[in-house]
Amino acid sequence: MLDNMPRGTICIEDIEIGMSRSLDKLITDRDIELFAEVSTDRNPVHLDDAYARDTIFEGRIAHGMLTAGLISAVIGEQLPGHGTVYLGQSLRFMAPVRPGDMVTAVVKVLSIDHAKRRVTLETLASVGKTVVLKGEALVLAPSRKFD
Repeated sequence: MLDNMPRGTICIEDIEIGMSRSLDKLITDRDIELFAEVSTDRNPVHLDDAYARDTIFEGRIAHGMLTAGLISAVIGEQLPGHGTVYLGQSLRFMAPVRPGDMVTAVVKVLSIDHAKRRVTLETLASVGKTVVLKGEALVLAPSRKFD
């Protein structure tokens, strides 16, 4: 289930500091299995209940990069949206995401360099009130001048 805010490209000329967009996604066993298949990361902490119970997580967890992918979805679909070029991303994984968790990914504009069309974004993901991922992204935003 995806619950997105309105989609659509926001050009550099219309982006404002403090602007934000978000996405909610329920993480399922199927999501984790598909991510393992696509990424080839088959670490048993993601896929094997018995193995994962004996780890520090005491149960299976989603891949951290699956959660990070939700940040990418907000950037690529909403803020700035289609035509955005990812230039960089820092990530800190703060807590695990488990099958059945509802993750909220939020992107917020921190700064804008109009001359270079670069936007710095705060990136957060949470499960309830628990921040599970935080970081910062640098993107090249689309512009009406280049349509």
